[in-house]
Amino acid sequence: MLTLARIIKAVTGAIAAVIVVGILLVVFEANPRNDAVEFVLDVGRFFVGPLKSVFDLDDAKAQIALNWGIAALLWAAGGALVARLLAGASGGGGRRGFRRDRSAV
Repeated sequence: MLTLARIIKAVTGAIAAVIVVGILLVVFEANPRNDAVEFVLDVGRFFVGPLKSVFDLDDAKAQIALNWGIAALLWAAGGALVARLLAGASGGGGRRGFRRDRSAV
């Protein structure tokens, strides 16, 4: 379960990172016809999904930054929460809360 928790945290962290890079590409007006920019924005749009229009602002860049930023935060926090729950379920719930009593040895 710990391995699965690490994989989930890594994948959701990578998704959040792609979304943040997409925000930066839009805000700094990267060339949308560039293949790499197009790829990052397409992947970002896929993972932002229904959150792309939570807030409807007048400024398109600000709208993308806010809505995509919320999506990135939710992906990162959701992945961390699921990973923590899986790690806790496996008995390796982290460094806190479990101490072995060595006095009985």
